[in-house]
Amino acid sequence: MDRESNIIPMIIIATLFFIFGFVTWLNGSLIPFLKVLCDLNEFEALFVTFAFYISYTVMAYPMSYLLELTGYKRGMILGLLVMAIGSLLFIPAAFMREFGIFLLALFVLGTGLTILQSASNPYIVLLGPIESAARRISIMGLINKSAGVLAPIVFTALILSDMPLVENLQASNLDTLSQKLVTPYIVMASILVALIVFVFFSPLKEVEYEEDDTYDHVSVFRFPHVILGAIALFFYVGIEVIAGDTIGLYAQSLGVADATTLTSYTMACMVVAYLFGVVAIPKLLSQKNALAASSVLGIGLVLAVVFTPKESHVLMESIPDTVLFVALLGLSNALVWPTIWPLVLDGLGRHTPKASALLIMSIAGGALLPLAFGRIALYTGDMQQSYLLGIFCYLIILFYALKGHKIGRT
Repeated sequence: MDRESNIIPMIIIATLFFIFGFVTWLNGSLIPFLKVLCDLNEFEALFVTFAFYISYTVMAYPMSYLLELTGYKRGMILGLLVMAIGSLLFIPAAFMREFGIFLLALFVLGTGLTILQSASNPYIVLLGPIESAARRISIMGLINKSAGVLAPIVFTALILSDMPLVENLQASNLDTLSQKLVTPYIVMASILVALIVFVFFSPLKEVEYEEDDTYDHVSVFRFPHVILGAIALFFYVGIEVIAGDTIGLYAQSLGVADATTLTSYTMACMVVAYLFGVVAIPKLLSQKNALAASSVLGIGLVLAVVFTPKESHVLMESIPDTVLFVALLGLSNALVWPTIWPLVLDGLGRHTPKASALLIMSIAGGALLPLAFGRIALYTGDMQQSYLLGIFCYLIILFYALKGHKIGRT
């Protein structure tokens, strides 16, 4: 595709990435909200992330076959339709105040996002030179995380503006609060339907793969760098979700007011790092070096989270420093996704949809690792120490940056 013909596809994909971000990072606000609404402990509340992200593992590989049949454009339309259905499921969940229905709605939303992610991420990688793919994904990530900044703020403004703090809610007004979810999710479903119409009539072209007789008939599982990339992405999504979705719970445990808005802090840090990626990659920093630097920074920030005293308020008077270091993990997380994708997909040709499916399946890290985090917190009684799990995650990512992405390549 030439430069001029890329503009419209980039606008369409950018719109979809904004939707990804807004829907995904609402979870950070929903967790402390549903914890009170449905009377949950920290471990139970983190099933919000499990239900949402496990859908990627369950649905990603089947969706790769679907995309081969439908193509990217019709696949995106199907994903938006499934997301609209998931949004509408929040209506009975809100009226019944039943946690199981909330989880079902989140699973359906995640399924729709699985289809969209399976189509959109490889499309962006293949839309131009592989060397600058991380830059293009960084632009998408910038839009995605900007939506992540807005989502908790909008949620708090719409749902909690005329209510007491979540922690102080009484049983008598829980039903009223729950039902305030109905209108926002109806609006979300309407927006998704409008996007279906927009994508349907858009001039979005299909990607054509180059023929490669050497690899076209080889299983994608014969590429070690693909498998290792999926493993690295599993641990990355885990620590990204931990940083974005547990910050509210952690702050809540330390008595911080308006904890439901703190996911925005993590997302804002990611936006800053994405801006750096747009400028620096590949001119100043290669994709593999950006990945390695992100890992090292992440290890340092995790140590700061764990070993900073909870009562320390040097950076901000209203928020403990240890909580702000959780938000700063956004700086180390932002460039991991944009750099792993091109390192994995480079030269795969017709194996791209299957490899993309494996990468999307690895989003299960966002389902399982936060649960591990919650179990550690429940067992130790100290959420701060649970963040040590992040060091292992960053070490796996560092290995892929330094060596893993080269294994098995000819």
